[in-house]
Parts: sequence; structure tokens; C-alpha cells
Amino acid sequence: MSKAFTKETDDDDEPEQPEPSISHTKNYVTPTGFADLQNELRHLLSDERPKIVETVRWAAGNGDRSENGDYIYGKRRLREIDRRVRYLTKRVESAEVVNPNLQKNLTKVFFGATITYAKEDGTENTVKIVGIDEADLTKGTISWISPVAKTLLKSEVGDIVTLRTPAGTEKLTVLAIQY
Repeated sequence: MSKAFTKETDDDDEPEQPEPSISHTKNYVTPTGFADLQNELRHLLSDERPKIVETVRWAAGNGDRSENGDYIYGKRRLREIDRRVRYLTKRVESAEVVNPNLQKNLTKVFFGATITYAKEDGTENTVKIVGIDEADLTKGTISWISPVAKTLLKSEVGDIVTLRTPAGTEKLTVLAIQY
């Protein structure tokens, strides 16, 4: 049978990827992180998505969609954008903005703190405890639900805390706390 008489679908053979999982924990976020989430959502909805929709519309007008790269890849990109928009919308709606500058107990480690700690081998690390969506180890930010953050929470300068890892336990000494 000719391909002209078969049902044409807009979906390619690739199955849709599941949405990133959103844990049922609190969605604490810093004011900067909240603004970043909102900016990304706004950019996707007002800039990127309309451009892709226009490309797909143009490509669909060119006829045979089965071998039309602009159409196929445009539809795939639209699904990616829509998936990210759904995720960001849920994260923005559930966000609980915590401003570290308003922290009252500056002697203990809480959300938003920047902590310098020493490991047993003498190496020093500085990390900032932030929300799940803001965490980026290359920037020195860790999620408040990470093992290191959970170990450091509520500690004070001079405290020695025990970090449990798959490789064993490690002692961390809190050297400095800043907000």
C-alpha cells in the first residue's frame, strides 16, 4: 500500500520521556533561585516556544511530514519545552521562598548559609545550602536535602559532625558560617 493512504501521526518513534520526579519534600528556594525559575519559565513561554511553533507551522505546510526534519525535530523540541514548562510551573507554584538575610540565628547552619568546613585530611570546602533546583556543585551550591547539607544543618562553628557515605564515615569540622 502506498504511504499516501496510511494514517500519518505527528509522533515520531521515540517514546516520550517521563517528567523529572518532583519529590514530596518542601520546595524551599532562595529569592534568587525563585527569580531564576520564573525567568526560565517566562523565557520558554514568551520566546522559545513561539519560535518553535512557527517553525513547525511552516514545516507542516511543506507537505510530507514523515521525512520533514524541521517538522519532526520541531515537534520533539515542543514536547521538551512543554515538559519543562509543566515542571517549572509546578515548582514555582509549590515554592517556599526563604530569604537567608532574614535569618535570626546566625551562629547555626540553616537554609541559605555558606559554610566552610574541613575534612579529616585537612582539605577545606565552602558550600552554600540552597533549594533543590538551584544546586550546582560547580558553583559551590548544594541542595538542602543532600547528605552533606543534612549533616551540617544546625551545627555551629567549631562543631565536628559525622558524614555517613557509602565509603564509610567522615568527620567534618565547621570552620565558618555566613549568611
